[in-house]
Amino acid sequence: MKIVEIFSYAFMQRAFIVGILLAIIIPCIGTVVVLKRLSMIGDALSHTSLAGIAAGLLIGINPILGAIIFCIIAALGIEYIRKKIPKYAELSIAIIMSAGIGLAGVLSGFVKNTANFNSFLFGSIVAISDQEMYIVVGVSIIVLLSFIFLFKELFYISLDERSARLAGIPVRSINFIFTILTAITISIAARTVGALIVSSMMVVPVACGMQLGKSYKQTVIYSTIFAVIFTIIGLFLSYYQELKPGGTIVLVGVVSLLLIIFIKRILGRS
Repeated sequence: MKIVEIFSYAFMQRAFIVGILLAIIIPCIGTVVVLKRLSMIGDALSHTSLAGIAAGLLIGINPILGAIIFCIIAALGIEYIRKKIPKYAELSIAIIMSAGIGLAGVLSGFVKNTANFNSFLFGSIVAISDQEMYIVVGVSIIVLLSFIFLFKELFYISLDERSARLAGIPVRSINFIFTILTAITISIAARTVGALIVSSMMVVPVACGMQLGKSYKQTVIYSTIFAVIFTIIGLFLSYYQELKPGGTIVLVGVVSLLLIIFIKRILGRS
C-alpha cells in the first residue's frame, strides 16, 4: 500500500518518532506559558537558539548543544528581568529577543557552511540523525516526567504566583526548573520544525485545546492530542506533496484552529 510506503524509509521513521515526542512535550510547556501570559517567549528563545546554533557551528560542537546552552542563558535572563520589572514583564521577552536576533545575525556572518545554518530556520525533521533522535528521546522523557511530577505546582504558579507562594509552593525553584525545561524544549524543537516557527507549535495546539478543554488538565490533554494529530497529518502531507514538514505541520494546526472556532460559533447559534 502506498500509505505504508512512508514507513519503509529510516529517515521518515525517525521523523515520526521525533515529531510525536515533541508533539507530546511542547503543549505541556505551552499550556503553562500561555497561562502565564508569556506566549512570545517561544519566539524569543527560538531566535536566541539561532545564535547558539551559529556558535556551535563556529567552534565545532553539536549545534543542538549550542542552542540548548544559549536558550538556557536567555530563558534565565527573561526570568531575571521579569522579576526586576514585574509591571512591564513583557519587556523582558522583547529585550532578550532583540539581543538573540542581533547576536545570531553577527555570528551567522562567520559561519562558512551557510546551508547547514539555514536548515535550522525552517527545520529539517526528515534530516534528523540517530544521535539527534536519541537527544530528543532523552530530553522528552526528562521534560514529560518533570511536568507530571510538578503538574499541580505549575498549575498554581501559572494562575497566581503570590497565592502559590502563600500556599507553601517553592515558586522560585519551580520557576527555575520550568525555565530550564522550556529552554531545552524550544532548542531541540528548533532543529525539527525550525527556529522561525517553533513558537507556533507551542501556541497553536494550546489555543485549540483551550477551545474544548474545561479545565487545566483537559486543556493539556486536548492540546497534546491536537499536536500529535497535526504532526502526523503534516508529515504525511509533506511527504506525499513534497512540502516543508515544519511549515506544513504549523499550517495544519492553524487551519484546524480556524475550523474549531468556526464550528463552535455555528453550534453556539443553533
